[in-house]
Amino acid sequence: MATEKKHPTIFDPFALVLNIVTGVIGAIIGMQIVTTLGVTPNTSIIGALVAMMIARIPVALFQKYRSVHRQNLVQTSISSATFGAANSLLIPIGIPFVMGAPELIIPMLIGAALAMFIDAGILYKLFDSKIFPATGTWAPGVATAESILAGDKGGKRAALLGVGTLIGLIGSYFKISMSAFGVAFIGNVWALTMFGIGLMFRQYSVPWFGIDVNKLYIPHGIMIGAGLVALIQVSLLIFKKQKDMIKSSAIGAAATAETPVATTRSMDQARRALGYGFLAYLAVALIIALLGGLYTDMSPGMLIGFLVFAAFAAFVHELIVGIAAMHSGWFPAFAVAFITLLFGIMLGFPPEALALLAGFSASTGPAFADMGYDLKTGYMLRGNGEDAEFELQGRKQQYITGMIAFGVALLVVLFTYKSYFVQNLVPPIDKVYVSTIQAGASPDIAKQLFLWAIPGAIVQFIGGPSRQLGVLFATGLLILTPNACWAVLAGIAIRLIWTKVKGKEGETPMTIMAAGFIAGDALYSFFNSVFKLKK
Repeated sequence: MATEKKHPTIFDPFALVLNIVTGVIGAIIGMQIVTTLGVTPNTSIIGALVAMMIARIPVALFQKYRSVHRQNLVQTSISSATFGAANSLLIPIGIPFVMGAPELIIPMLIGAALAMFIDAGILYKLFDSKIFPATGTWAPGVATAESILAGDKGGKRAALLGVGTLIGLIGSYFKISMSAFGVAFIGNVWALTMFGIGLMFRQYSVPWFGIDVNKLYIPHGIMIGAGLVALIQVSLLIFKKQKDMIKSSAIGAAATAETPVATTRSMDQARRALGYGFLAYLAVALIIALLGGLYTDMSPGMLIGFLVFAAFAAFVHELIVGIAAMHSGWFPAFAVAFITLLFGIMLGFPPEALALLAGFSASTGPAFADMGYDLKTGYMLRGNGEDAEFELQGRKQQYITGMIAFGVALLVVLFTYKSYFVQNLVPPIDKVYVSTIQAGASPDIAKQLFLWAIPGAIVQFIGGPSRQLGVLFATGLLILTPNACWAVLAGIAIRLIWTKVKGKEGETPMTIMAAGFIAGDALYSFFNSVFKLKK
């Protein structure tokens, strides 16, 4: 790896232009694919490959990009713009469009944009704290880091990654979820086992038990119970006295009292970030309500209730999505926003308020999770925190890069969304949100949610904050990806056998191969999506 005393800055003129260009490309890719296929591709690997190719151009200006840290800034830019444009902006503004309320599009865009910036800012302040440790899994970030390191170091590492990527491509071609297979080699075994079991129940509930767990709102209920307990566990950790911190396990890490994890963010900093974050969300909820004219349809009491509930829902949404993303590499942002919407319906908010509520909730979480992946990549490239000062320098540059990319994404969406909507191109999930608003929620749905919240809460409580069993089980139940359950469970079985045979020295090659599986899956998904768009 290239050794540098000072981290490269994003404000180098060429770097700034390059990152803006990649940001525009990432935003367009995200919007195109989310409106046509309903998913958002992970473009981090693409960004890393672009930066590596630039470094091979025999021109002095491009030689700087042999630096893994500059490559990291490029992948941060394209990744942030992709998820920012697609998940944090286009999905929220598509809801009022589908609902036939075009006057709410701009208020929703303003609110979603503010929420996106706040979302990423909170993660930046929480990353490498006891709540979201840098040592957490963050599997897509690991895959990107290993890809960049392989390009820099070559040798055995590059060979292992190449083999893993090839296997990932072949497995993805045969419809095997290789990202699920790869993450099984990296994350917490207990958490991922519950994730795999959840995926299995979702896939086989109809053929095995004759019931559709999704139609009965079982996954949503379990996530509500698990999410509330997870929130309590996070709160207990936040408000523990500083002297007790070393005795507690980090959420998401396999830390124990015997192996405490040093972090660069103190719990005091985390508390302040969460406190200011909630107040910021409250302010954004007020802005959305005022711009959307909600005060004309609500009593003062209901308006206050809407503001508090919207801020709380957005806040909880990003934490749950972040926890799921850190452990599994998947974030069920659509589904958790849907839960928020169901609660809003049961509380009796009018349709316009529900549209803005769903969009506001959906805009938080994706930027949070994606920045976690990007910062994990940077953390590994910077030596896993060996030089704390260099790590903080690099993290700050990544954060600024991400914010610039989000700004680029906002401009791209602002100037292009009409061309999508005039063709009736909207993210498919928006139609689900609107149909739910129009149908309303029945007492039976409320009963199902609260009934299944009980086992979700129990499982989460039993697993404790370090394993997040309830949240990961619910995440699996919310995701319908054919045979992903077998990929996860097979990966865990192979991992246990491998570590038993090879011991500690087998962990590094296993992680590199796993990163290759995930990278191969990401590459296949990306190019397969682009190919489908051209058809």
